Formats: sequence, C-alpha cells, structure tokens
Amino acid sequence: MDASPDSAMKCARGNTASYARPVVASRATNGTTNGTSYVPGMPAIHRGSMVPTRWLGVAARLRGEQAAADAPWRESVAKLEAQPKAAWEGAAAKRRNWLMFWTLGASLMAAGLMWSSQPGAGSDALEAAQLLLFTLLFAWVSAGAVTAVMGFIVTLKGDPHALSAKSVEGMTLPADARTAVIMPICNEDVATVFAGLRATCESLSATGAQRVFDMFVLSDTSDPTLRAAELRAWHALRQQLSEAGSELRVYYRWRQRRTKRKAGNVADFCRRWGKDYRYMVVMDADSVMSGDTLVTLARLMEANPRAGILQTAPRAAGHATLHARAQQFASRVTGRLFTAGMQFWQLGEAHYWGHNAIIRVEPFMQHCGLATLPGTGALAGEILSHDFVEAALMRRAGYEVWLVNDLEGSYEQQPPHLLAELQRDRRWCQGNLQNARLIAEPGLKSVHRAMLGTGAMAYLSAPLWLAYVVLGVSLWLTGAGDNTPTLLAGRSVATLWASTALMLAMPRVLGVLAVILRGEQAEFGGSLKLIGSSALEAGMSMLQAPLRMAAHSLFVIGGLTGWKLEWTSPPREASDLSWGDATRRFGSLSAVVALLMAGIYAASPVAALWLLPMGLPLLLAIPFTVMSAHGALGQRLRDANWLLIPEEARSPAVLRQAWHYAHHYAAQPVLKGAALLADLPRLASLALQAVGPRRTGRGLRGEQRRQRVLQLSRSNQPAAKSEQLRFLNEPHSLRLLHAAMAGNAMPH
Repeated sequence: MDASPDSAMKCARGNTASYARPVVASRATNGTTNGTSYVPGMPAIHRGSMVPTRWLGVAARLRGEQAAADAPWRESVAKLEAQPKAAWEGAAAKRRNWLMFWTLGASLMAAGLMWSSQPGAGSDALEAAQLLLFTLLFAWVSAGAVTAVMGFIVTLKGDPHALSAKSVEGMTLPADARTAVIMPICNEDVATVFAGLRATCESLSATGAQRVFDMFVLSDTSDPTLRAAELRAWHALRQQLSEAGSELRVYYRWRQRRTKRKAGNVADFCRRWGKDYRYMVVMDADSVMSGDTLVTLARLMEANPRAGILQTAPRAAGHATLHARAQQFASRVTGRLFTAGMQFWQLGEAHYWGHNAIIRVEPFMQHCGLATLPGTGALAGEILSHDFVEAALMRRAGYEVWLVNDLEGSYEQQPPHLLAELQRDRRWCQGNLQNARLIAEPGLKSVHRAMLGTGAMAYLSAPLWLAYVVLGVSLWLTGAGDNTPTLLAGRSVATLWASTALMLAMPRVLGVLAVILRGEQAEFGGSLKLIGSSALEAGMSMLQAPLRMAAHSLFVIGGLTGWKLEWTSPPREASDLSWGDATRRFGSLSAVVALLMAGIYAASPVAALWLLPMGLPLLLAIPFTVMSAHGALGQRLRDANWLLIPEEARSPAVLRQAWHYAHHYAAQPVLKGAALLADLPRLASLALQAVGPRRTGRGLRGEQRRQRVLQLSRSNQPAAKSEQLRFLNEPHSLRLLHAAMAGNAMPH
C-alpha cells in the first residue's frame, strides 16, 4: 500500500491506556478521521535498508570483480574469524568426511558389481551411459541412507555438539528481545491461516511473554473476495484476543506492489519495520507454533549471539486424507531420522526451510537481500526458492545456522492430495534449478554449496532415473536380453539387487526400530500397527514414485527450457478429489504410457513384464490419486489406528485449538452479491483500521474515483479485480461505492 498510519494498534477493547507500552518508539494512540475513531493496523514505519546481494558468478570472478563486490561480507567474516573457532566446527568436518567415505565407498562397490554383472560392459556406449547413471543415482540413494543411519544413532544417543532447546530452560527472556512473528500469505485458505494464527497467539499469550512479541499478517493476496475475508478475519482475531485479556498486537498489511513473491514480502517488512525488532519468526500460511516454542527460539538466540538462523523441525499434522496421513506418518517415523542425520553433519551450517524458524534481523537485512539472477532464460529472474540461498548468505557473513531438532511445538500441514503436492513441487523444482547457478558464488561454505546442488538433484534425479530405465529397455531390445538368464543367475547381480534394496529400505526399517527402542510405539497405535502402517506407507510410496518421476521430469524440462507448464490443483483445503480433476492431470500421461507399454510388449513381452512395476502405477494414476484423496477413507484408517502419529494420539493443545477454529472459520459464509454490498460500510471501517486515513477522496484523484464509482453504478458491471483490490485499500472509495450502489448521495 502507498501509505501507512502514523500510530500503532491499541487495545481492541477501547482501553488505550492498557496498550500505551513504551516498548518501541513507534507506539502511539488510536486515530480519528472524519469523526470516526479507528485502531491502526500497522505501526509507524521505521525505515531501514536491505540492499540486494550482487551475484558474481564464474564469469564475473574471472574478470576480477570479486574484491570490491564482496567487501561487506568479508569485513563481517574477518571480525568473526578473529574469534576462537567453535568446538562444533572440528566435529562437523570429521562427520562430513565419514559421510563422504561411506557414500563413495558404497557407490564404488555398487558400480563394480554393475560392471562385473554385464559381459563386455563398457564396450558399448549405451552400457557405459547406463553404468554412469547407475553410479550417480546409487550415490544419491546411499547418501540418504548414510544420513538416516546417522540420524538413527543421534535419535537414540543424542549429540553433545547439537544446539538443544534444553540448554535454555528457565532462562529469562529480556524485555528488549523484541521479536516479530510474520506470516506472509498469498491467496490462501482464510480459515487455515487465521485458525492457526489464533491458536498460536493464544498459546503465546498464555506464556506471559506477549509483551516481547508482535504478530504480522503480510498479505500478497490478489483475489478481492479472499482479501475482504482476510480483513474480516483479522479484525475478528483482534477482538477475540482482546476479549480473552491478551495484550498481543496483531498487525495486517496488504502489499499493493507485489514483487519477488514471498522473499519480497519479507524484505518489504524488514525495510519498513525490521529496525524495531531484534528477531523475526517466519511462519507459513499453514504453520502453527506453540507459545513455549516461540519463547524458546528467542531464548536460544539470546544465548547464542553468533546464531543467525535457528530452524525448527516442523511436525506434519492436520489433514485427514489418505495421502496426507501417509505423508505425515512417513515424516514422523522416517523423516525425523533424515532431519536428525542432517543436523549431525551440518551442525552450525544447516539449511533453512523458509518457515517455522527464527532469524536475527540486523544481519539478515545487511547480508540476505536477494537480487534477481542476471541473464535471460528460464533460470534467470527472481529467485523462487529463497530459503537455501538466505541460509548460505547468512553463514557466509559469519553467522551460524542451526537446526534445533529437539524443539517440540512446531507444526505444518502436508498437501491433502498428490495434485496439490505436485503443484508445490513445480515451484520448488524451478527454484532449486535456479539455485544451482549460485554454487560458484564466492565465500559460500562448502556445505551450503552442496545443499544448493542437492536441492537441484532432488528434482534432476527424476529424469536421470527415467533415462536409466530407457537405457535399460534400449539395451534389452537391441540384444542385451539374450544375456538375461546368465545375469539373473550371477552372484554379483544378486548382491547388487540386495544392496540397492537395502539402501532404499534401510531408512524405513531404522525409523520403525527407533520408535520401538524409544518406547514410543503406543503413540503410533502399538508395535503391530506401527509395522503395518510402515508397510502401507511404503506401498503407497512405491505406487506414487513413478507418478512423481514422470511429473518431476516434466518440471525439470520446463524449468530448463522455459516451456510454460502450468500445474494447477484445487485449493489447499480441498480433499475428495474429483475424477475430472485427476483425469485432466493424468489422463494424457496414462494414455501415452499405455501406448508405450503396448509397443514394448509387441517387441519383447519379457521387457514389458519387467517394466510393469513402473508402468502399472502410471496406468492407474487416475483412480489411485482419487482414492488417496478421500478424506473419509483417511478418517476410517485413523479410527482404526492405521498411519497414526503422536499428534493424533495425544494432540497438543495448540493443535487442538487450531483444528477447532478451522472448523469454525470454514463454517462462516462467503459474502457475495447483496450481502457483500451491505457489508461495504464495515469493510470501509476495517480498511481504515488496516491502512489508516488515506487521502484518496481529495483533488484530481478524488474526482477520478467519484466518476469511476458513478460509472460502475450506472453500468451495473463489476469492477476489474485490480480495481476491487485498490478500493479495498481505500476506505473512502468503499464508502463512495456503497453510497452509489444504494442510491444515496455520495460523501465528499
């Protein structure tokens, strides 16, 4: 928006004295305009600078441009490097060496077995390419398996070098540790956003530390109906908190100029209000965090002045569909081993997932501004996956980035169905491919260079697997099939298959074993249900793997070539996916696979049989996707303790409240037509509170607004979306519109 009020939000009860707290200089009294009092929705702007980082790249470094461009972060690094090295740095170096040793050792062994299992291997270009792909992909799988083993050990024995929430238990949080909790949103489900935010606010108020925190909803919403619903929900939230006796301030801002997506929204907040806060906690639209977790994060920051970012390990919970519950279960049983394993070898050079984390604002503003990637083409322009890059820049500036794995009370939701998951992956794929361009940036730590590379590999592995399968089929059809009996009988082939299966199955087996050894099986429905649920999730994962491989391969092709591939899905809260939605997404894919399988069968029935485990899920993609999106099926499994997670067995209070409020908000009617017209005066009042008294009714602009409103009222045609959004940011225009539509004289 173009203007912001000159005063901060006070008590929604009307008791201005109770909000007159000298915490930051921008606090002020309630406002009044045209005889109407309002409670400002934003504090006064306290501008700061957040200059985007200049990307050098390999070409600029060869031209000798490095010294001048990277001087700011070099100065910061020099100061911190003068201090004694932390004990964790030596431990991290040793652990990373072990990770590389076991990964490379397993990969070379598998490559040797692959080589010896093929008579004349390497003499043919196709066989050499297949061997190269197999070695690369086996290294990718084995790195994950070794990380899971490390996580298994840490889960059972702990890690003396890890940053732990237990280290600050009982610590008093100083009054000047000002912390902003920001939630950037864009066209999100309003019920999910404000249900989670209300539960978080109430939990934070219960800690008694709300005086140190402020909450910000930062909207980039482009749908006028959702924007109006956000205003109503924000106003209702402030009233609810006030009636409960909470002094927590909740602010709301809508950006009129939406640039650089979420990263731009966060940077906009930092430039306007970042100087008022020492820390900021970034939340996603579906995030829920307990008050104790927020307070502990601030305490950890206070106790560790070299920490720049502290990332929690969010627990997935909230959806009832079969797909979401399988993902939640996998995250809770197997995923936590990967998280603990990454913490084990990353230590103070961890990565950042973009949400449910706390950030030290001053160095973030100084070092983590993101410039657009230079050049043209699909991998240039605005950075989409900003989180890995920001972690790398924070560490380059000398600040530590930690994953706090033992901190409970941080939650998020999984996509409710496969289409929603792939919609998210489409954006992540493009962003991670972009990030690979930054691997050569000067000053980055080797771990963060590796993370930028593995982020891209997470999606590049899909077309590589596809290429590996295609090479295998090509070899079979061109004569390698004659050696099939010999190959299947060889010891090396048996060992190769066994080692590959072990690498793939090991994380799941260790995840189940860790739960049992820690005595937590009751929270997963008991030992038998735990094992059965793990087998069910593994089966679903095997069926979905070909679908993900095909979709990710298309995403990579689109990301590298600039081919416009729009992947849309129903809203975040949608479940019970329709057959039409699934057919539109997977119908063409299933038809192409059916033709390919028929052609391969005609050429070699044996080859078609071996390809059936990958081809059948693609053929059945539509019914499988629809079935896994059924909320009723997921609920029945939950009632029978299948795919049960601790957050369902003993739901934390903050989650129970969030789910309760979500049902309440979802039941609220969406105002349209005459109901929306009747609500315009209230929307004008809410807009006044959100943006303050904007002088849009005066001068030439005011006359233009009056003429446009008259034109709309006479034509009986709705305004364009962009115009509706502008009106929602102009209280006077809303009052003009209501008067004109109601046939009354328009106010001046």
